[in-house]
Amino acid sequence: MRRRVAIGFLGTTLDAGRHNRWQRWRPTIALCQQPGLFIDRLELIHGSGSDSLAKQVIDDIAQVSPATEVRSHIIEMDDPWDFSEIYTSLRDFARSYAFDPEREDYLVNITTGTHVAQICWFLLTEAHFIPARLLQLSPPKNREGDDYSGTHSIIDLDLSRYDAIATRFTAEHEEATSFLKSGIATRNRAFNTMIDQIEKVAIRSRAPVLLTGPTGAGKSQLARRIYELKKAQHQVSGAFIEVNCATLRGDQAMPTLFGHVKGAFTGAQSARGGLMKSADKGILFLDEIGELGPDEQAMCLRTIEEKRFLPVGADEDMTSDFQLLAGTNRDLSIAVSEGRFREDLFARLNLWTFELPALKDRKEDIEPNLTFELRRFSEREGQNVTFNKEAREFYLKFAMAPEALWRANFRDLSASVTRMATLAPQGRINEETVRDEIGRLTRLWSSARDTTAPDALLERVLGAERAKAIDLFDRAQLAAVIAVCRKSSSMSAAGRELFAVSRLTKSSGNDADRLRKYLLRFDLSFESLNRT
Repeated sequence: MRRRVAIGFLGTTLDAGRHNRWQRWRPTIALCQQPGLFIDRLELIHGSGSDSLAKQVIDDIAQVSPATEVRSHIIEMDDPWDFSEIYTSLRDFARSYAFDPEREDYLVNITTGTHVAQICWFLLTEAHFIPARLLQLSPPKNREGDDYSGTHSIIDLDLSRYDAIATRFTAEHEEATSFLKSGIATRNRAFNTMIDQIEKVAIRSRAPVLLTGPTGAGKSQLARRIYELKKAQHQVSGAFIEVNCATLRGDQAMPTLFGHVKGAFTGAQSARGGLMKSADKGILFLDEIGELGPDEQAMCLRTIEEKRFLPVGADEDMTSDFQLLAGTNRDLSIAVSEGRFREDLFARLNLWTFELPALKDRKEDIEPNLTFELRRFSEREGQNVTFNKEAREFYLKFAMAPEALWRANFRDLSASVTRMATLAPQGRINEETVRDEIGRLTRLWSSARDTTAPDALLERVLGAERAKAIDLFDRAQLAAVIAVCRKSSSMSAAGRELFAVSRLTKSSGNDADRLRKYLLRFDLSFESLNRT
């Protein structure tokens, strides 16, 4: 059983009364007299000017409910009708309070305090800064007899009916969104929209979330920020466990994920819980989930659906209640069609899928991320490094040019900033430092362009085995078609370029349909090519 904890203001008017105080309804005293609602602990908030009243109320509670612990919290508020002051004070209280929702059930008593305080309580509980329900006490309808406890009700109001609360709630959403972006102000509209959706899902759902996008696009960082957001809102209490599934190989994959008992295999000298168990009450992030083997996929599916799994060599299941985040730079729908990924597992992961854009698709964000990476370098190395104005403009002009590939996305940018900051004379990145770095990146990307050769391109799109099964004659043609499709905005545009000569001689019909049929010969589509 969880302990029940109530939080509320001392009622300076309703709780007062030196004479005949036992012959009147006092809400804070009545709170501890409710049938079927025993309060294990009361967090009583009041100002220093109400010390004597607070002491009297605490003494009276000791008489009516000796087992209830009362903690006094002095919070000074000059103007109890100042929305900003009250909200800030209660928000600070919530931040500093050590909530433990797994062991304690929280109720916020809105009976006492001003209407402004009630609005603030509504906002903070709805936004999950306080993991509690709202409690309203009412005086007894029949005043005859000695029972002045009255009644209580637990309420859940629609905050959208209150303009003031809706405004504050919007602010909380914006704060949570910027939290997920690590405080970097993105200028990309599509990325802003996606982050806003992820924030809503992170707060409102415990279903699996699939993060897709190229390597280095920030999937791991975003997964950790989702965890930190949920933990700040008291939705998880366990750890954040991250594993790159590409590193799980052979016989060690199952024990690493699901644990094992002592003696399960050679070298198993003691039992091990495994990563699934370590993520209990927290979040498990399986990066590159498309690299999991079939047995691991099957066990993962069962664990997601039943919260149970069987460690290697065990006779009994273990339980683990976690939220799954998954990441991949592959198109799992293609892997499903090729039989390399379970369709039922993909269906569970595909409820919430978010594709992180590559850095080349949001170059407007290079400038704020440049500042962010410099700050990270300073914090990591303990050295304050800055650009001079000309060097910064020189670097940004290069970084945002169409020729800048950023093939490793933010990893490329982070490495670039680290190199410049390390080599900067007297902690100042000048034009010479930038010129040298541009030379490095140009050489790096020049060698990387070789991977667009037909064989390399087909291996990336089809996989090595399928690419080898295609005749050399067809490889060159297919690679040229893929290259045109990936740079075209639509199938019609790609068809016009590929069949331009045929169109001039009027020997070509529907270019888009002709292209679609050609791609189908290799189980490809224009849409899948532009996702990979």
